[in-house]
This record gives sequence, C-alpha cells and structure tokens, in this order.
Amino acid sequence: QAKSMECGNGSQLTHFVLVGLPYPPELRVPLFLFFLIIYLLTLGGNLLILLAVARERQLHKPMYWFLCHLSFLDMTVSTVVVPKVVAGFLPGGGAISFQGCVAQVYFFHFLGCTECFLYTVMAYDRFLAICKPLRYGVLMSSRACLLLAAGTWLLGALHSLLETALTFRLPYGRDTRVDYIICDIPAVLKLACGDTSLNELVTLVDVGFVAMTCFLLILTSYVYIVSAILRIRSAEGRCRAFSTCAAHLTVVVTYYVPVVFIYTRPGSQDPVDRVVAVFYTTVTPFLNPLIYTLRNKEMKAALMRLGGRRQAEPEE
Repeated sequence: QAKSMECGNGSQLTHFVLVGLPYPPELRVPLFLFFLIIYLLTLGGNLLILLAVARERQLHKPMYWFLCHLSFLDMTVSTVVVPKVVAGFLPGGGAISFQGCVAQVYFFHFLGCTECFLYTVMAYDRFLAICKPLRYGVLMSSRACLLLAAGTWLLGALHSLLETALTFRLPYGRDTRVDYIICDIPAVLKLACGDTSLNELVTLVDVGFVAMTCFLLILTSYVYIVSAILRIRSAEGRCRAFSTCAAHLTVVVTYYVPVVFIYTRPGSQDPVDRVVAVFYTTVTPFLNPLIYTLRNKEMKAALMRLGGRRQAEPEE
C-alpha cells in the first residue's frame, strides 16, 4: 500500500538515473577509457567485416550475407548500450530521460531478439551446407536468404514492441534509480508501482521461451552437422567442414549463456547480473569479429587483401 501511495502518472516522470557499475573512484578514468576503446574497436572490427564482404565477390555467399547482418547488429547493439555506459563515468552522465529509457528498452530487445533469431538462421544455413550440399544452392537461394533475414528483423521488432508496451503500461513512482548499467526490463520493473507479476511471467516465458527454443533448434542442427562431419572419410575434409561451424558455435555460446542466466531470473537482485550484462552487451560484440576472422580462412584472406589494397591506393 505504501508503494502504491508513492505512485504517480508515468507521463509525469521525466527521467531515470542509471546506477551503472560499482567501482572505486581511482578507476573512473581507466574504466572510461576501457569502455570507450572497446566501443571504437567494436565499430571498427565490424565495419571491416562489412567492407570485406562487400568488396570480395568470393564472399558473396549466404554464410557471409548473414554474417553482415550479425556485424551490423553487433554495431547497433553496442551503440545502444556502450555510449551510455561510458557517459556513466562522467558527472551526471547516469541520467536518462523517460523517453530515452523507453527507446533504449525497445531497441535493446529489438536488436537482441533479432540476433537470437539470426543465430538460429545461421545454424540452419550451416546444416544445409554440410548435410544437404547438393540441394544447398536451391534451398538457400538469394530470395530465401532475403526472406530469412527480413523475418529475423520483423520478429525481433514485434517481440520487442510487446515487451516494451507491457513494461511501460505500468505507473512509476518517485524512485528513479535503475540499479543496472542500462534501461532493461527486469531492472525497470523493480521501480514500477503496482503488481509486476504478469510482466515477470511474460519475461520469463516469452524471452526464456524464445531463447531456449532458438538454442534447442541450433543444438539440433549441430547434432546433425556433427554426425555428417564424422561420416566424412578424409581428415582434411572433416577439419574444413568443422572450421566453417566453429566460429558460429563459439559466438552462440558466448551469447546464449548470459542471456539465459539473466532473463530466466527476472526478479534477481544479484550484483553479478551487471557484470554478466557487460559481457554480452559490450564484450561479445567486440569479440565476434575476432572470432570470425581468426577461425575463418576466407575472411582472414579477404581482410589481408583489403589491407593490401588500402596500402596500394596512395601509391597509385
């Protein structure tokens, strides 16, 4: 009852304050520089992948088409999250307007959910390439690639619209301190007045169901993929087939484990959630370009040729 007395009209609430990461004062500047550098490297690494795929005709394949979408998602997710984390190390930088908080929740879940669906589509692509090689060109045609990519973006947008609308239909009171690094649904719901049990149930069922369903589909794809790889007689053939899947499988693990950890515990007060959030919102988008370039010979060769062209251009 005391909580309901403090409730006001959500439209009257002008801003929230992001608490951010706990840190000793002497680490303010090093942390500011760390996140800023990570953000710039994330943008640079993913831009290089986009540029390499665009310029190299031999990379105009479905796998790299979806990789371009992943790189763009990593850049945009990082842009939604990291600049506000960086600003949090500056005086007054933790403040975010009510409308800005709504936008951050929507775009964070829109992009995150789209990425979740995209990983599933990428696993399906690898399944067709290895288990159905003779029909791969037909099943993964340009039209099919376009429809699959568009579907991931549309489903992500609709999913996030539902989650955001349910979150901000609630009234919010005087407490504006969001005990998290960004405006995210579990953290914002703690400030809501009234009953949030429906929201927590929807978050657990919807987000958890989507993440776990996509993960199980990916796992099923890889069961068939591994089975097909083990039937390849030559060691070189097995190694080549596995190398095309290793990078994707690595980024799937680094993405899904933190997501499941956070969103299957919507009422959690554990401070470690903020550390886990930093990993999959900041570190994973930075690591993805490294994982795909270090594990992929075609991508490494394309980037080396791209670097060679850039050095040769001034001489011409």
